[in-house]
Amino acid sequence: MHRDEQPRLQHRKTVERLLRDAPCVALLGARQVGKSTLARMVAASTPGPVSSFDLEHPRDQRRLQTPLEALEDSRGLIVLDEIQHRPELFSVLRVLADRPRRPARFLILGSATPSMLQQSAESLAGRIAYHELGGFDLGELDDAPWRRLWVRGGYPRAYLARNEPLSLGWRQDLIRTQLQRDLPGLGVRIPPAALQRFWMMLAHWHGQIWNSAELARAFGVVEKTVRHYLDVLVGTFLVFRLNPWFQNIAKRQVKSPKVYLTDSGLLHALLGLPDHATLLGHPKVGASFEGFAIQQVIRRLQARAEECFFWASHAGAELDLLVVRGASRAGFECKLTDAPEITRSMRMAKESLGLERVDVVYPGPETFSLGEGFRALSVARLQDDLAPLP
Repeated sequence: MHRDEQPRLQHRKTVERLLRDAPCVALLGARQVGKSTLARMVAASTPGPVSSFDLEHPRDQRRLQTPLEALEDSRGLIVLDEIQHRPELFSVLRVLADRPRRPARFLILGSATPSMLQQSAESLAGRIAYHELGGFDLGELDDAPWRRLWVRGGYPRAYLARNEPLSLGWRQDLIRTQLQRDLPGLGVRIPPAALQRFWMMLAHWHGQIWNSAELARAFGVVEKTVRHYLDVLVGTFLVFRLNPWFQNIAKRQVKSPKVYLTDSGLLHALLGLPDHATLLGHPKVGASFEGFAIQQVIRRLQARAEECFFWASHAGAELDLLVVRGASRAGFECKLTDAPEITRSMRMAKESLGLERVDVVYPGPETFSLGEGFRALSVARLQDDLAPLP
């Protein structure tokens, strides 16, 4: 099932490298995405003593009632799971990280971004490295049909379910758990029914340019409220914002972000789409493929969020994904068609942004040249035909 004999091997290697360089490493990602499993893999391959604390478990909560006393003699690797339940531990970790010769390293797991875990940035500045774990991607799957990943999404239990009804049921349960337990556990004080309605509204908005005024009118609240709701879903890895690229060129350009649900499987669960056949008949199928393809390209390029943009001019030219690293730029369009073609919009984007080539990611089986600096790139062949950024 996986390209490597051990699943998530590249993530494990990355975390191990970060632990060699920093006294604290934060492994962040959505609930149920596999952080605890990856932490166990890291612990199993780590020489020396390992101690683990699940901060949702009453036993480990009691063990850390006086955290400095409990951890001050710690050695080896210390794993702290679901750190957001004990934010006061960040100041304790700062003290422990500054001990001479660093007798312990700390792997902390959290289900919120650093911006939601503000104390991590404030207390551990210069002492902490971050690694974000997403669901399965095409690079981790060994010749599995990509459409299964698209329909079910990358959450391990959803992807590995025995059949479509079990996968859909697991995703629906996850949505309920997020709304009723996990988000309130992070201190989110939004009524679950209101946040569910907003989340479903975003599912229908998936792939569109964010318009807080329009969404606020549809939701019957002020703009500040919908912006807060969006920040919560982005901060818990359930939605991602793709920021616009704009620069000093003649054309007027769009300067609001696009919004996508991070996991295509959760998108389909919210839209009530149980399988591939039903998905193909839904009006959001093109936007769903676009979001899925963008995520797979970003993961393959090993690009950071701050390197990824979309571009659109008010004259109608668009580019679904622009990845900028230093002087290098890579452009991508995502089209749910078996016969991709060069469009006027793509030509305008290539010329305006100074791109050597635009790749059109599509669902067909082969990658081939479209001529004139354009290429049809098979989503099934991303791992073979698209190289990570230098």
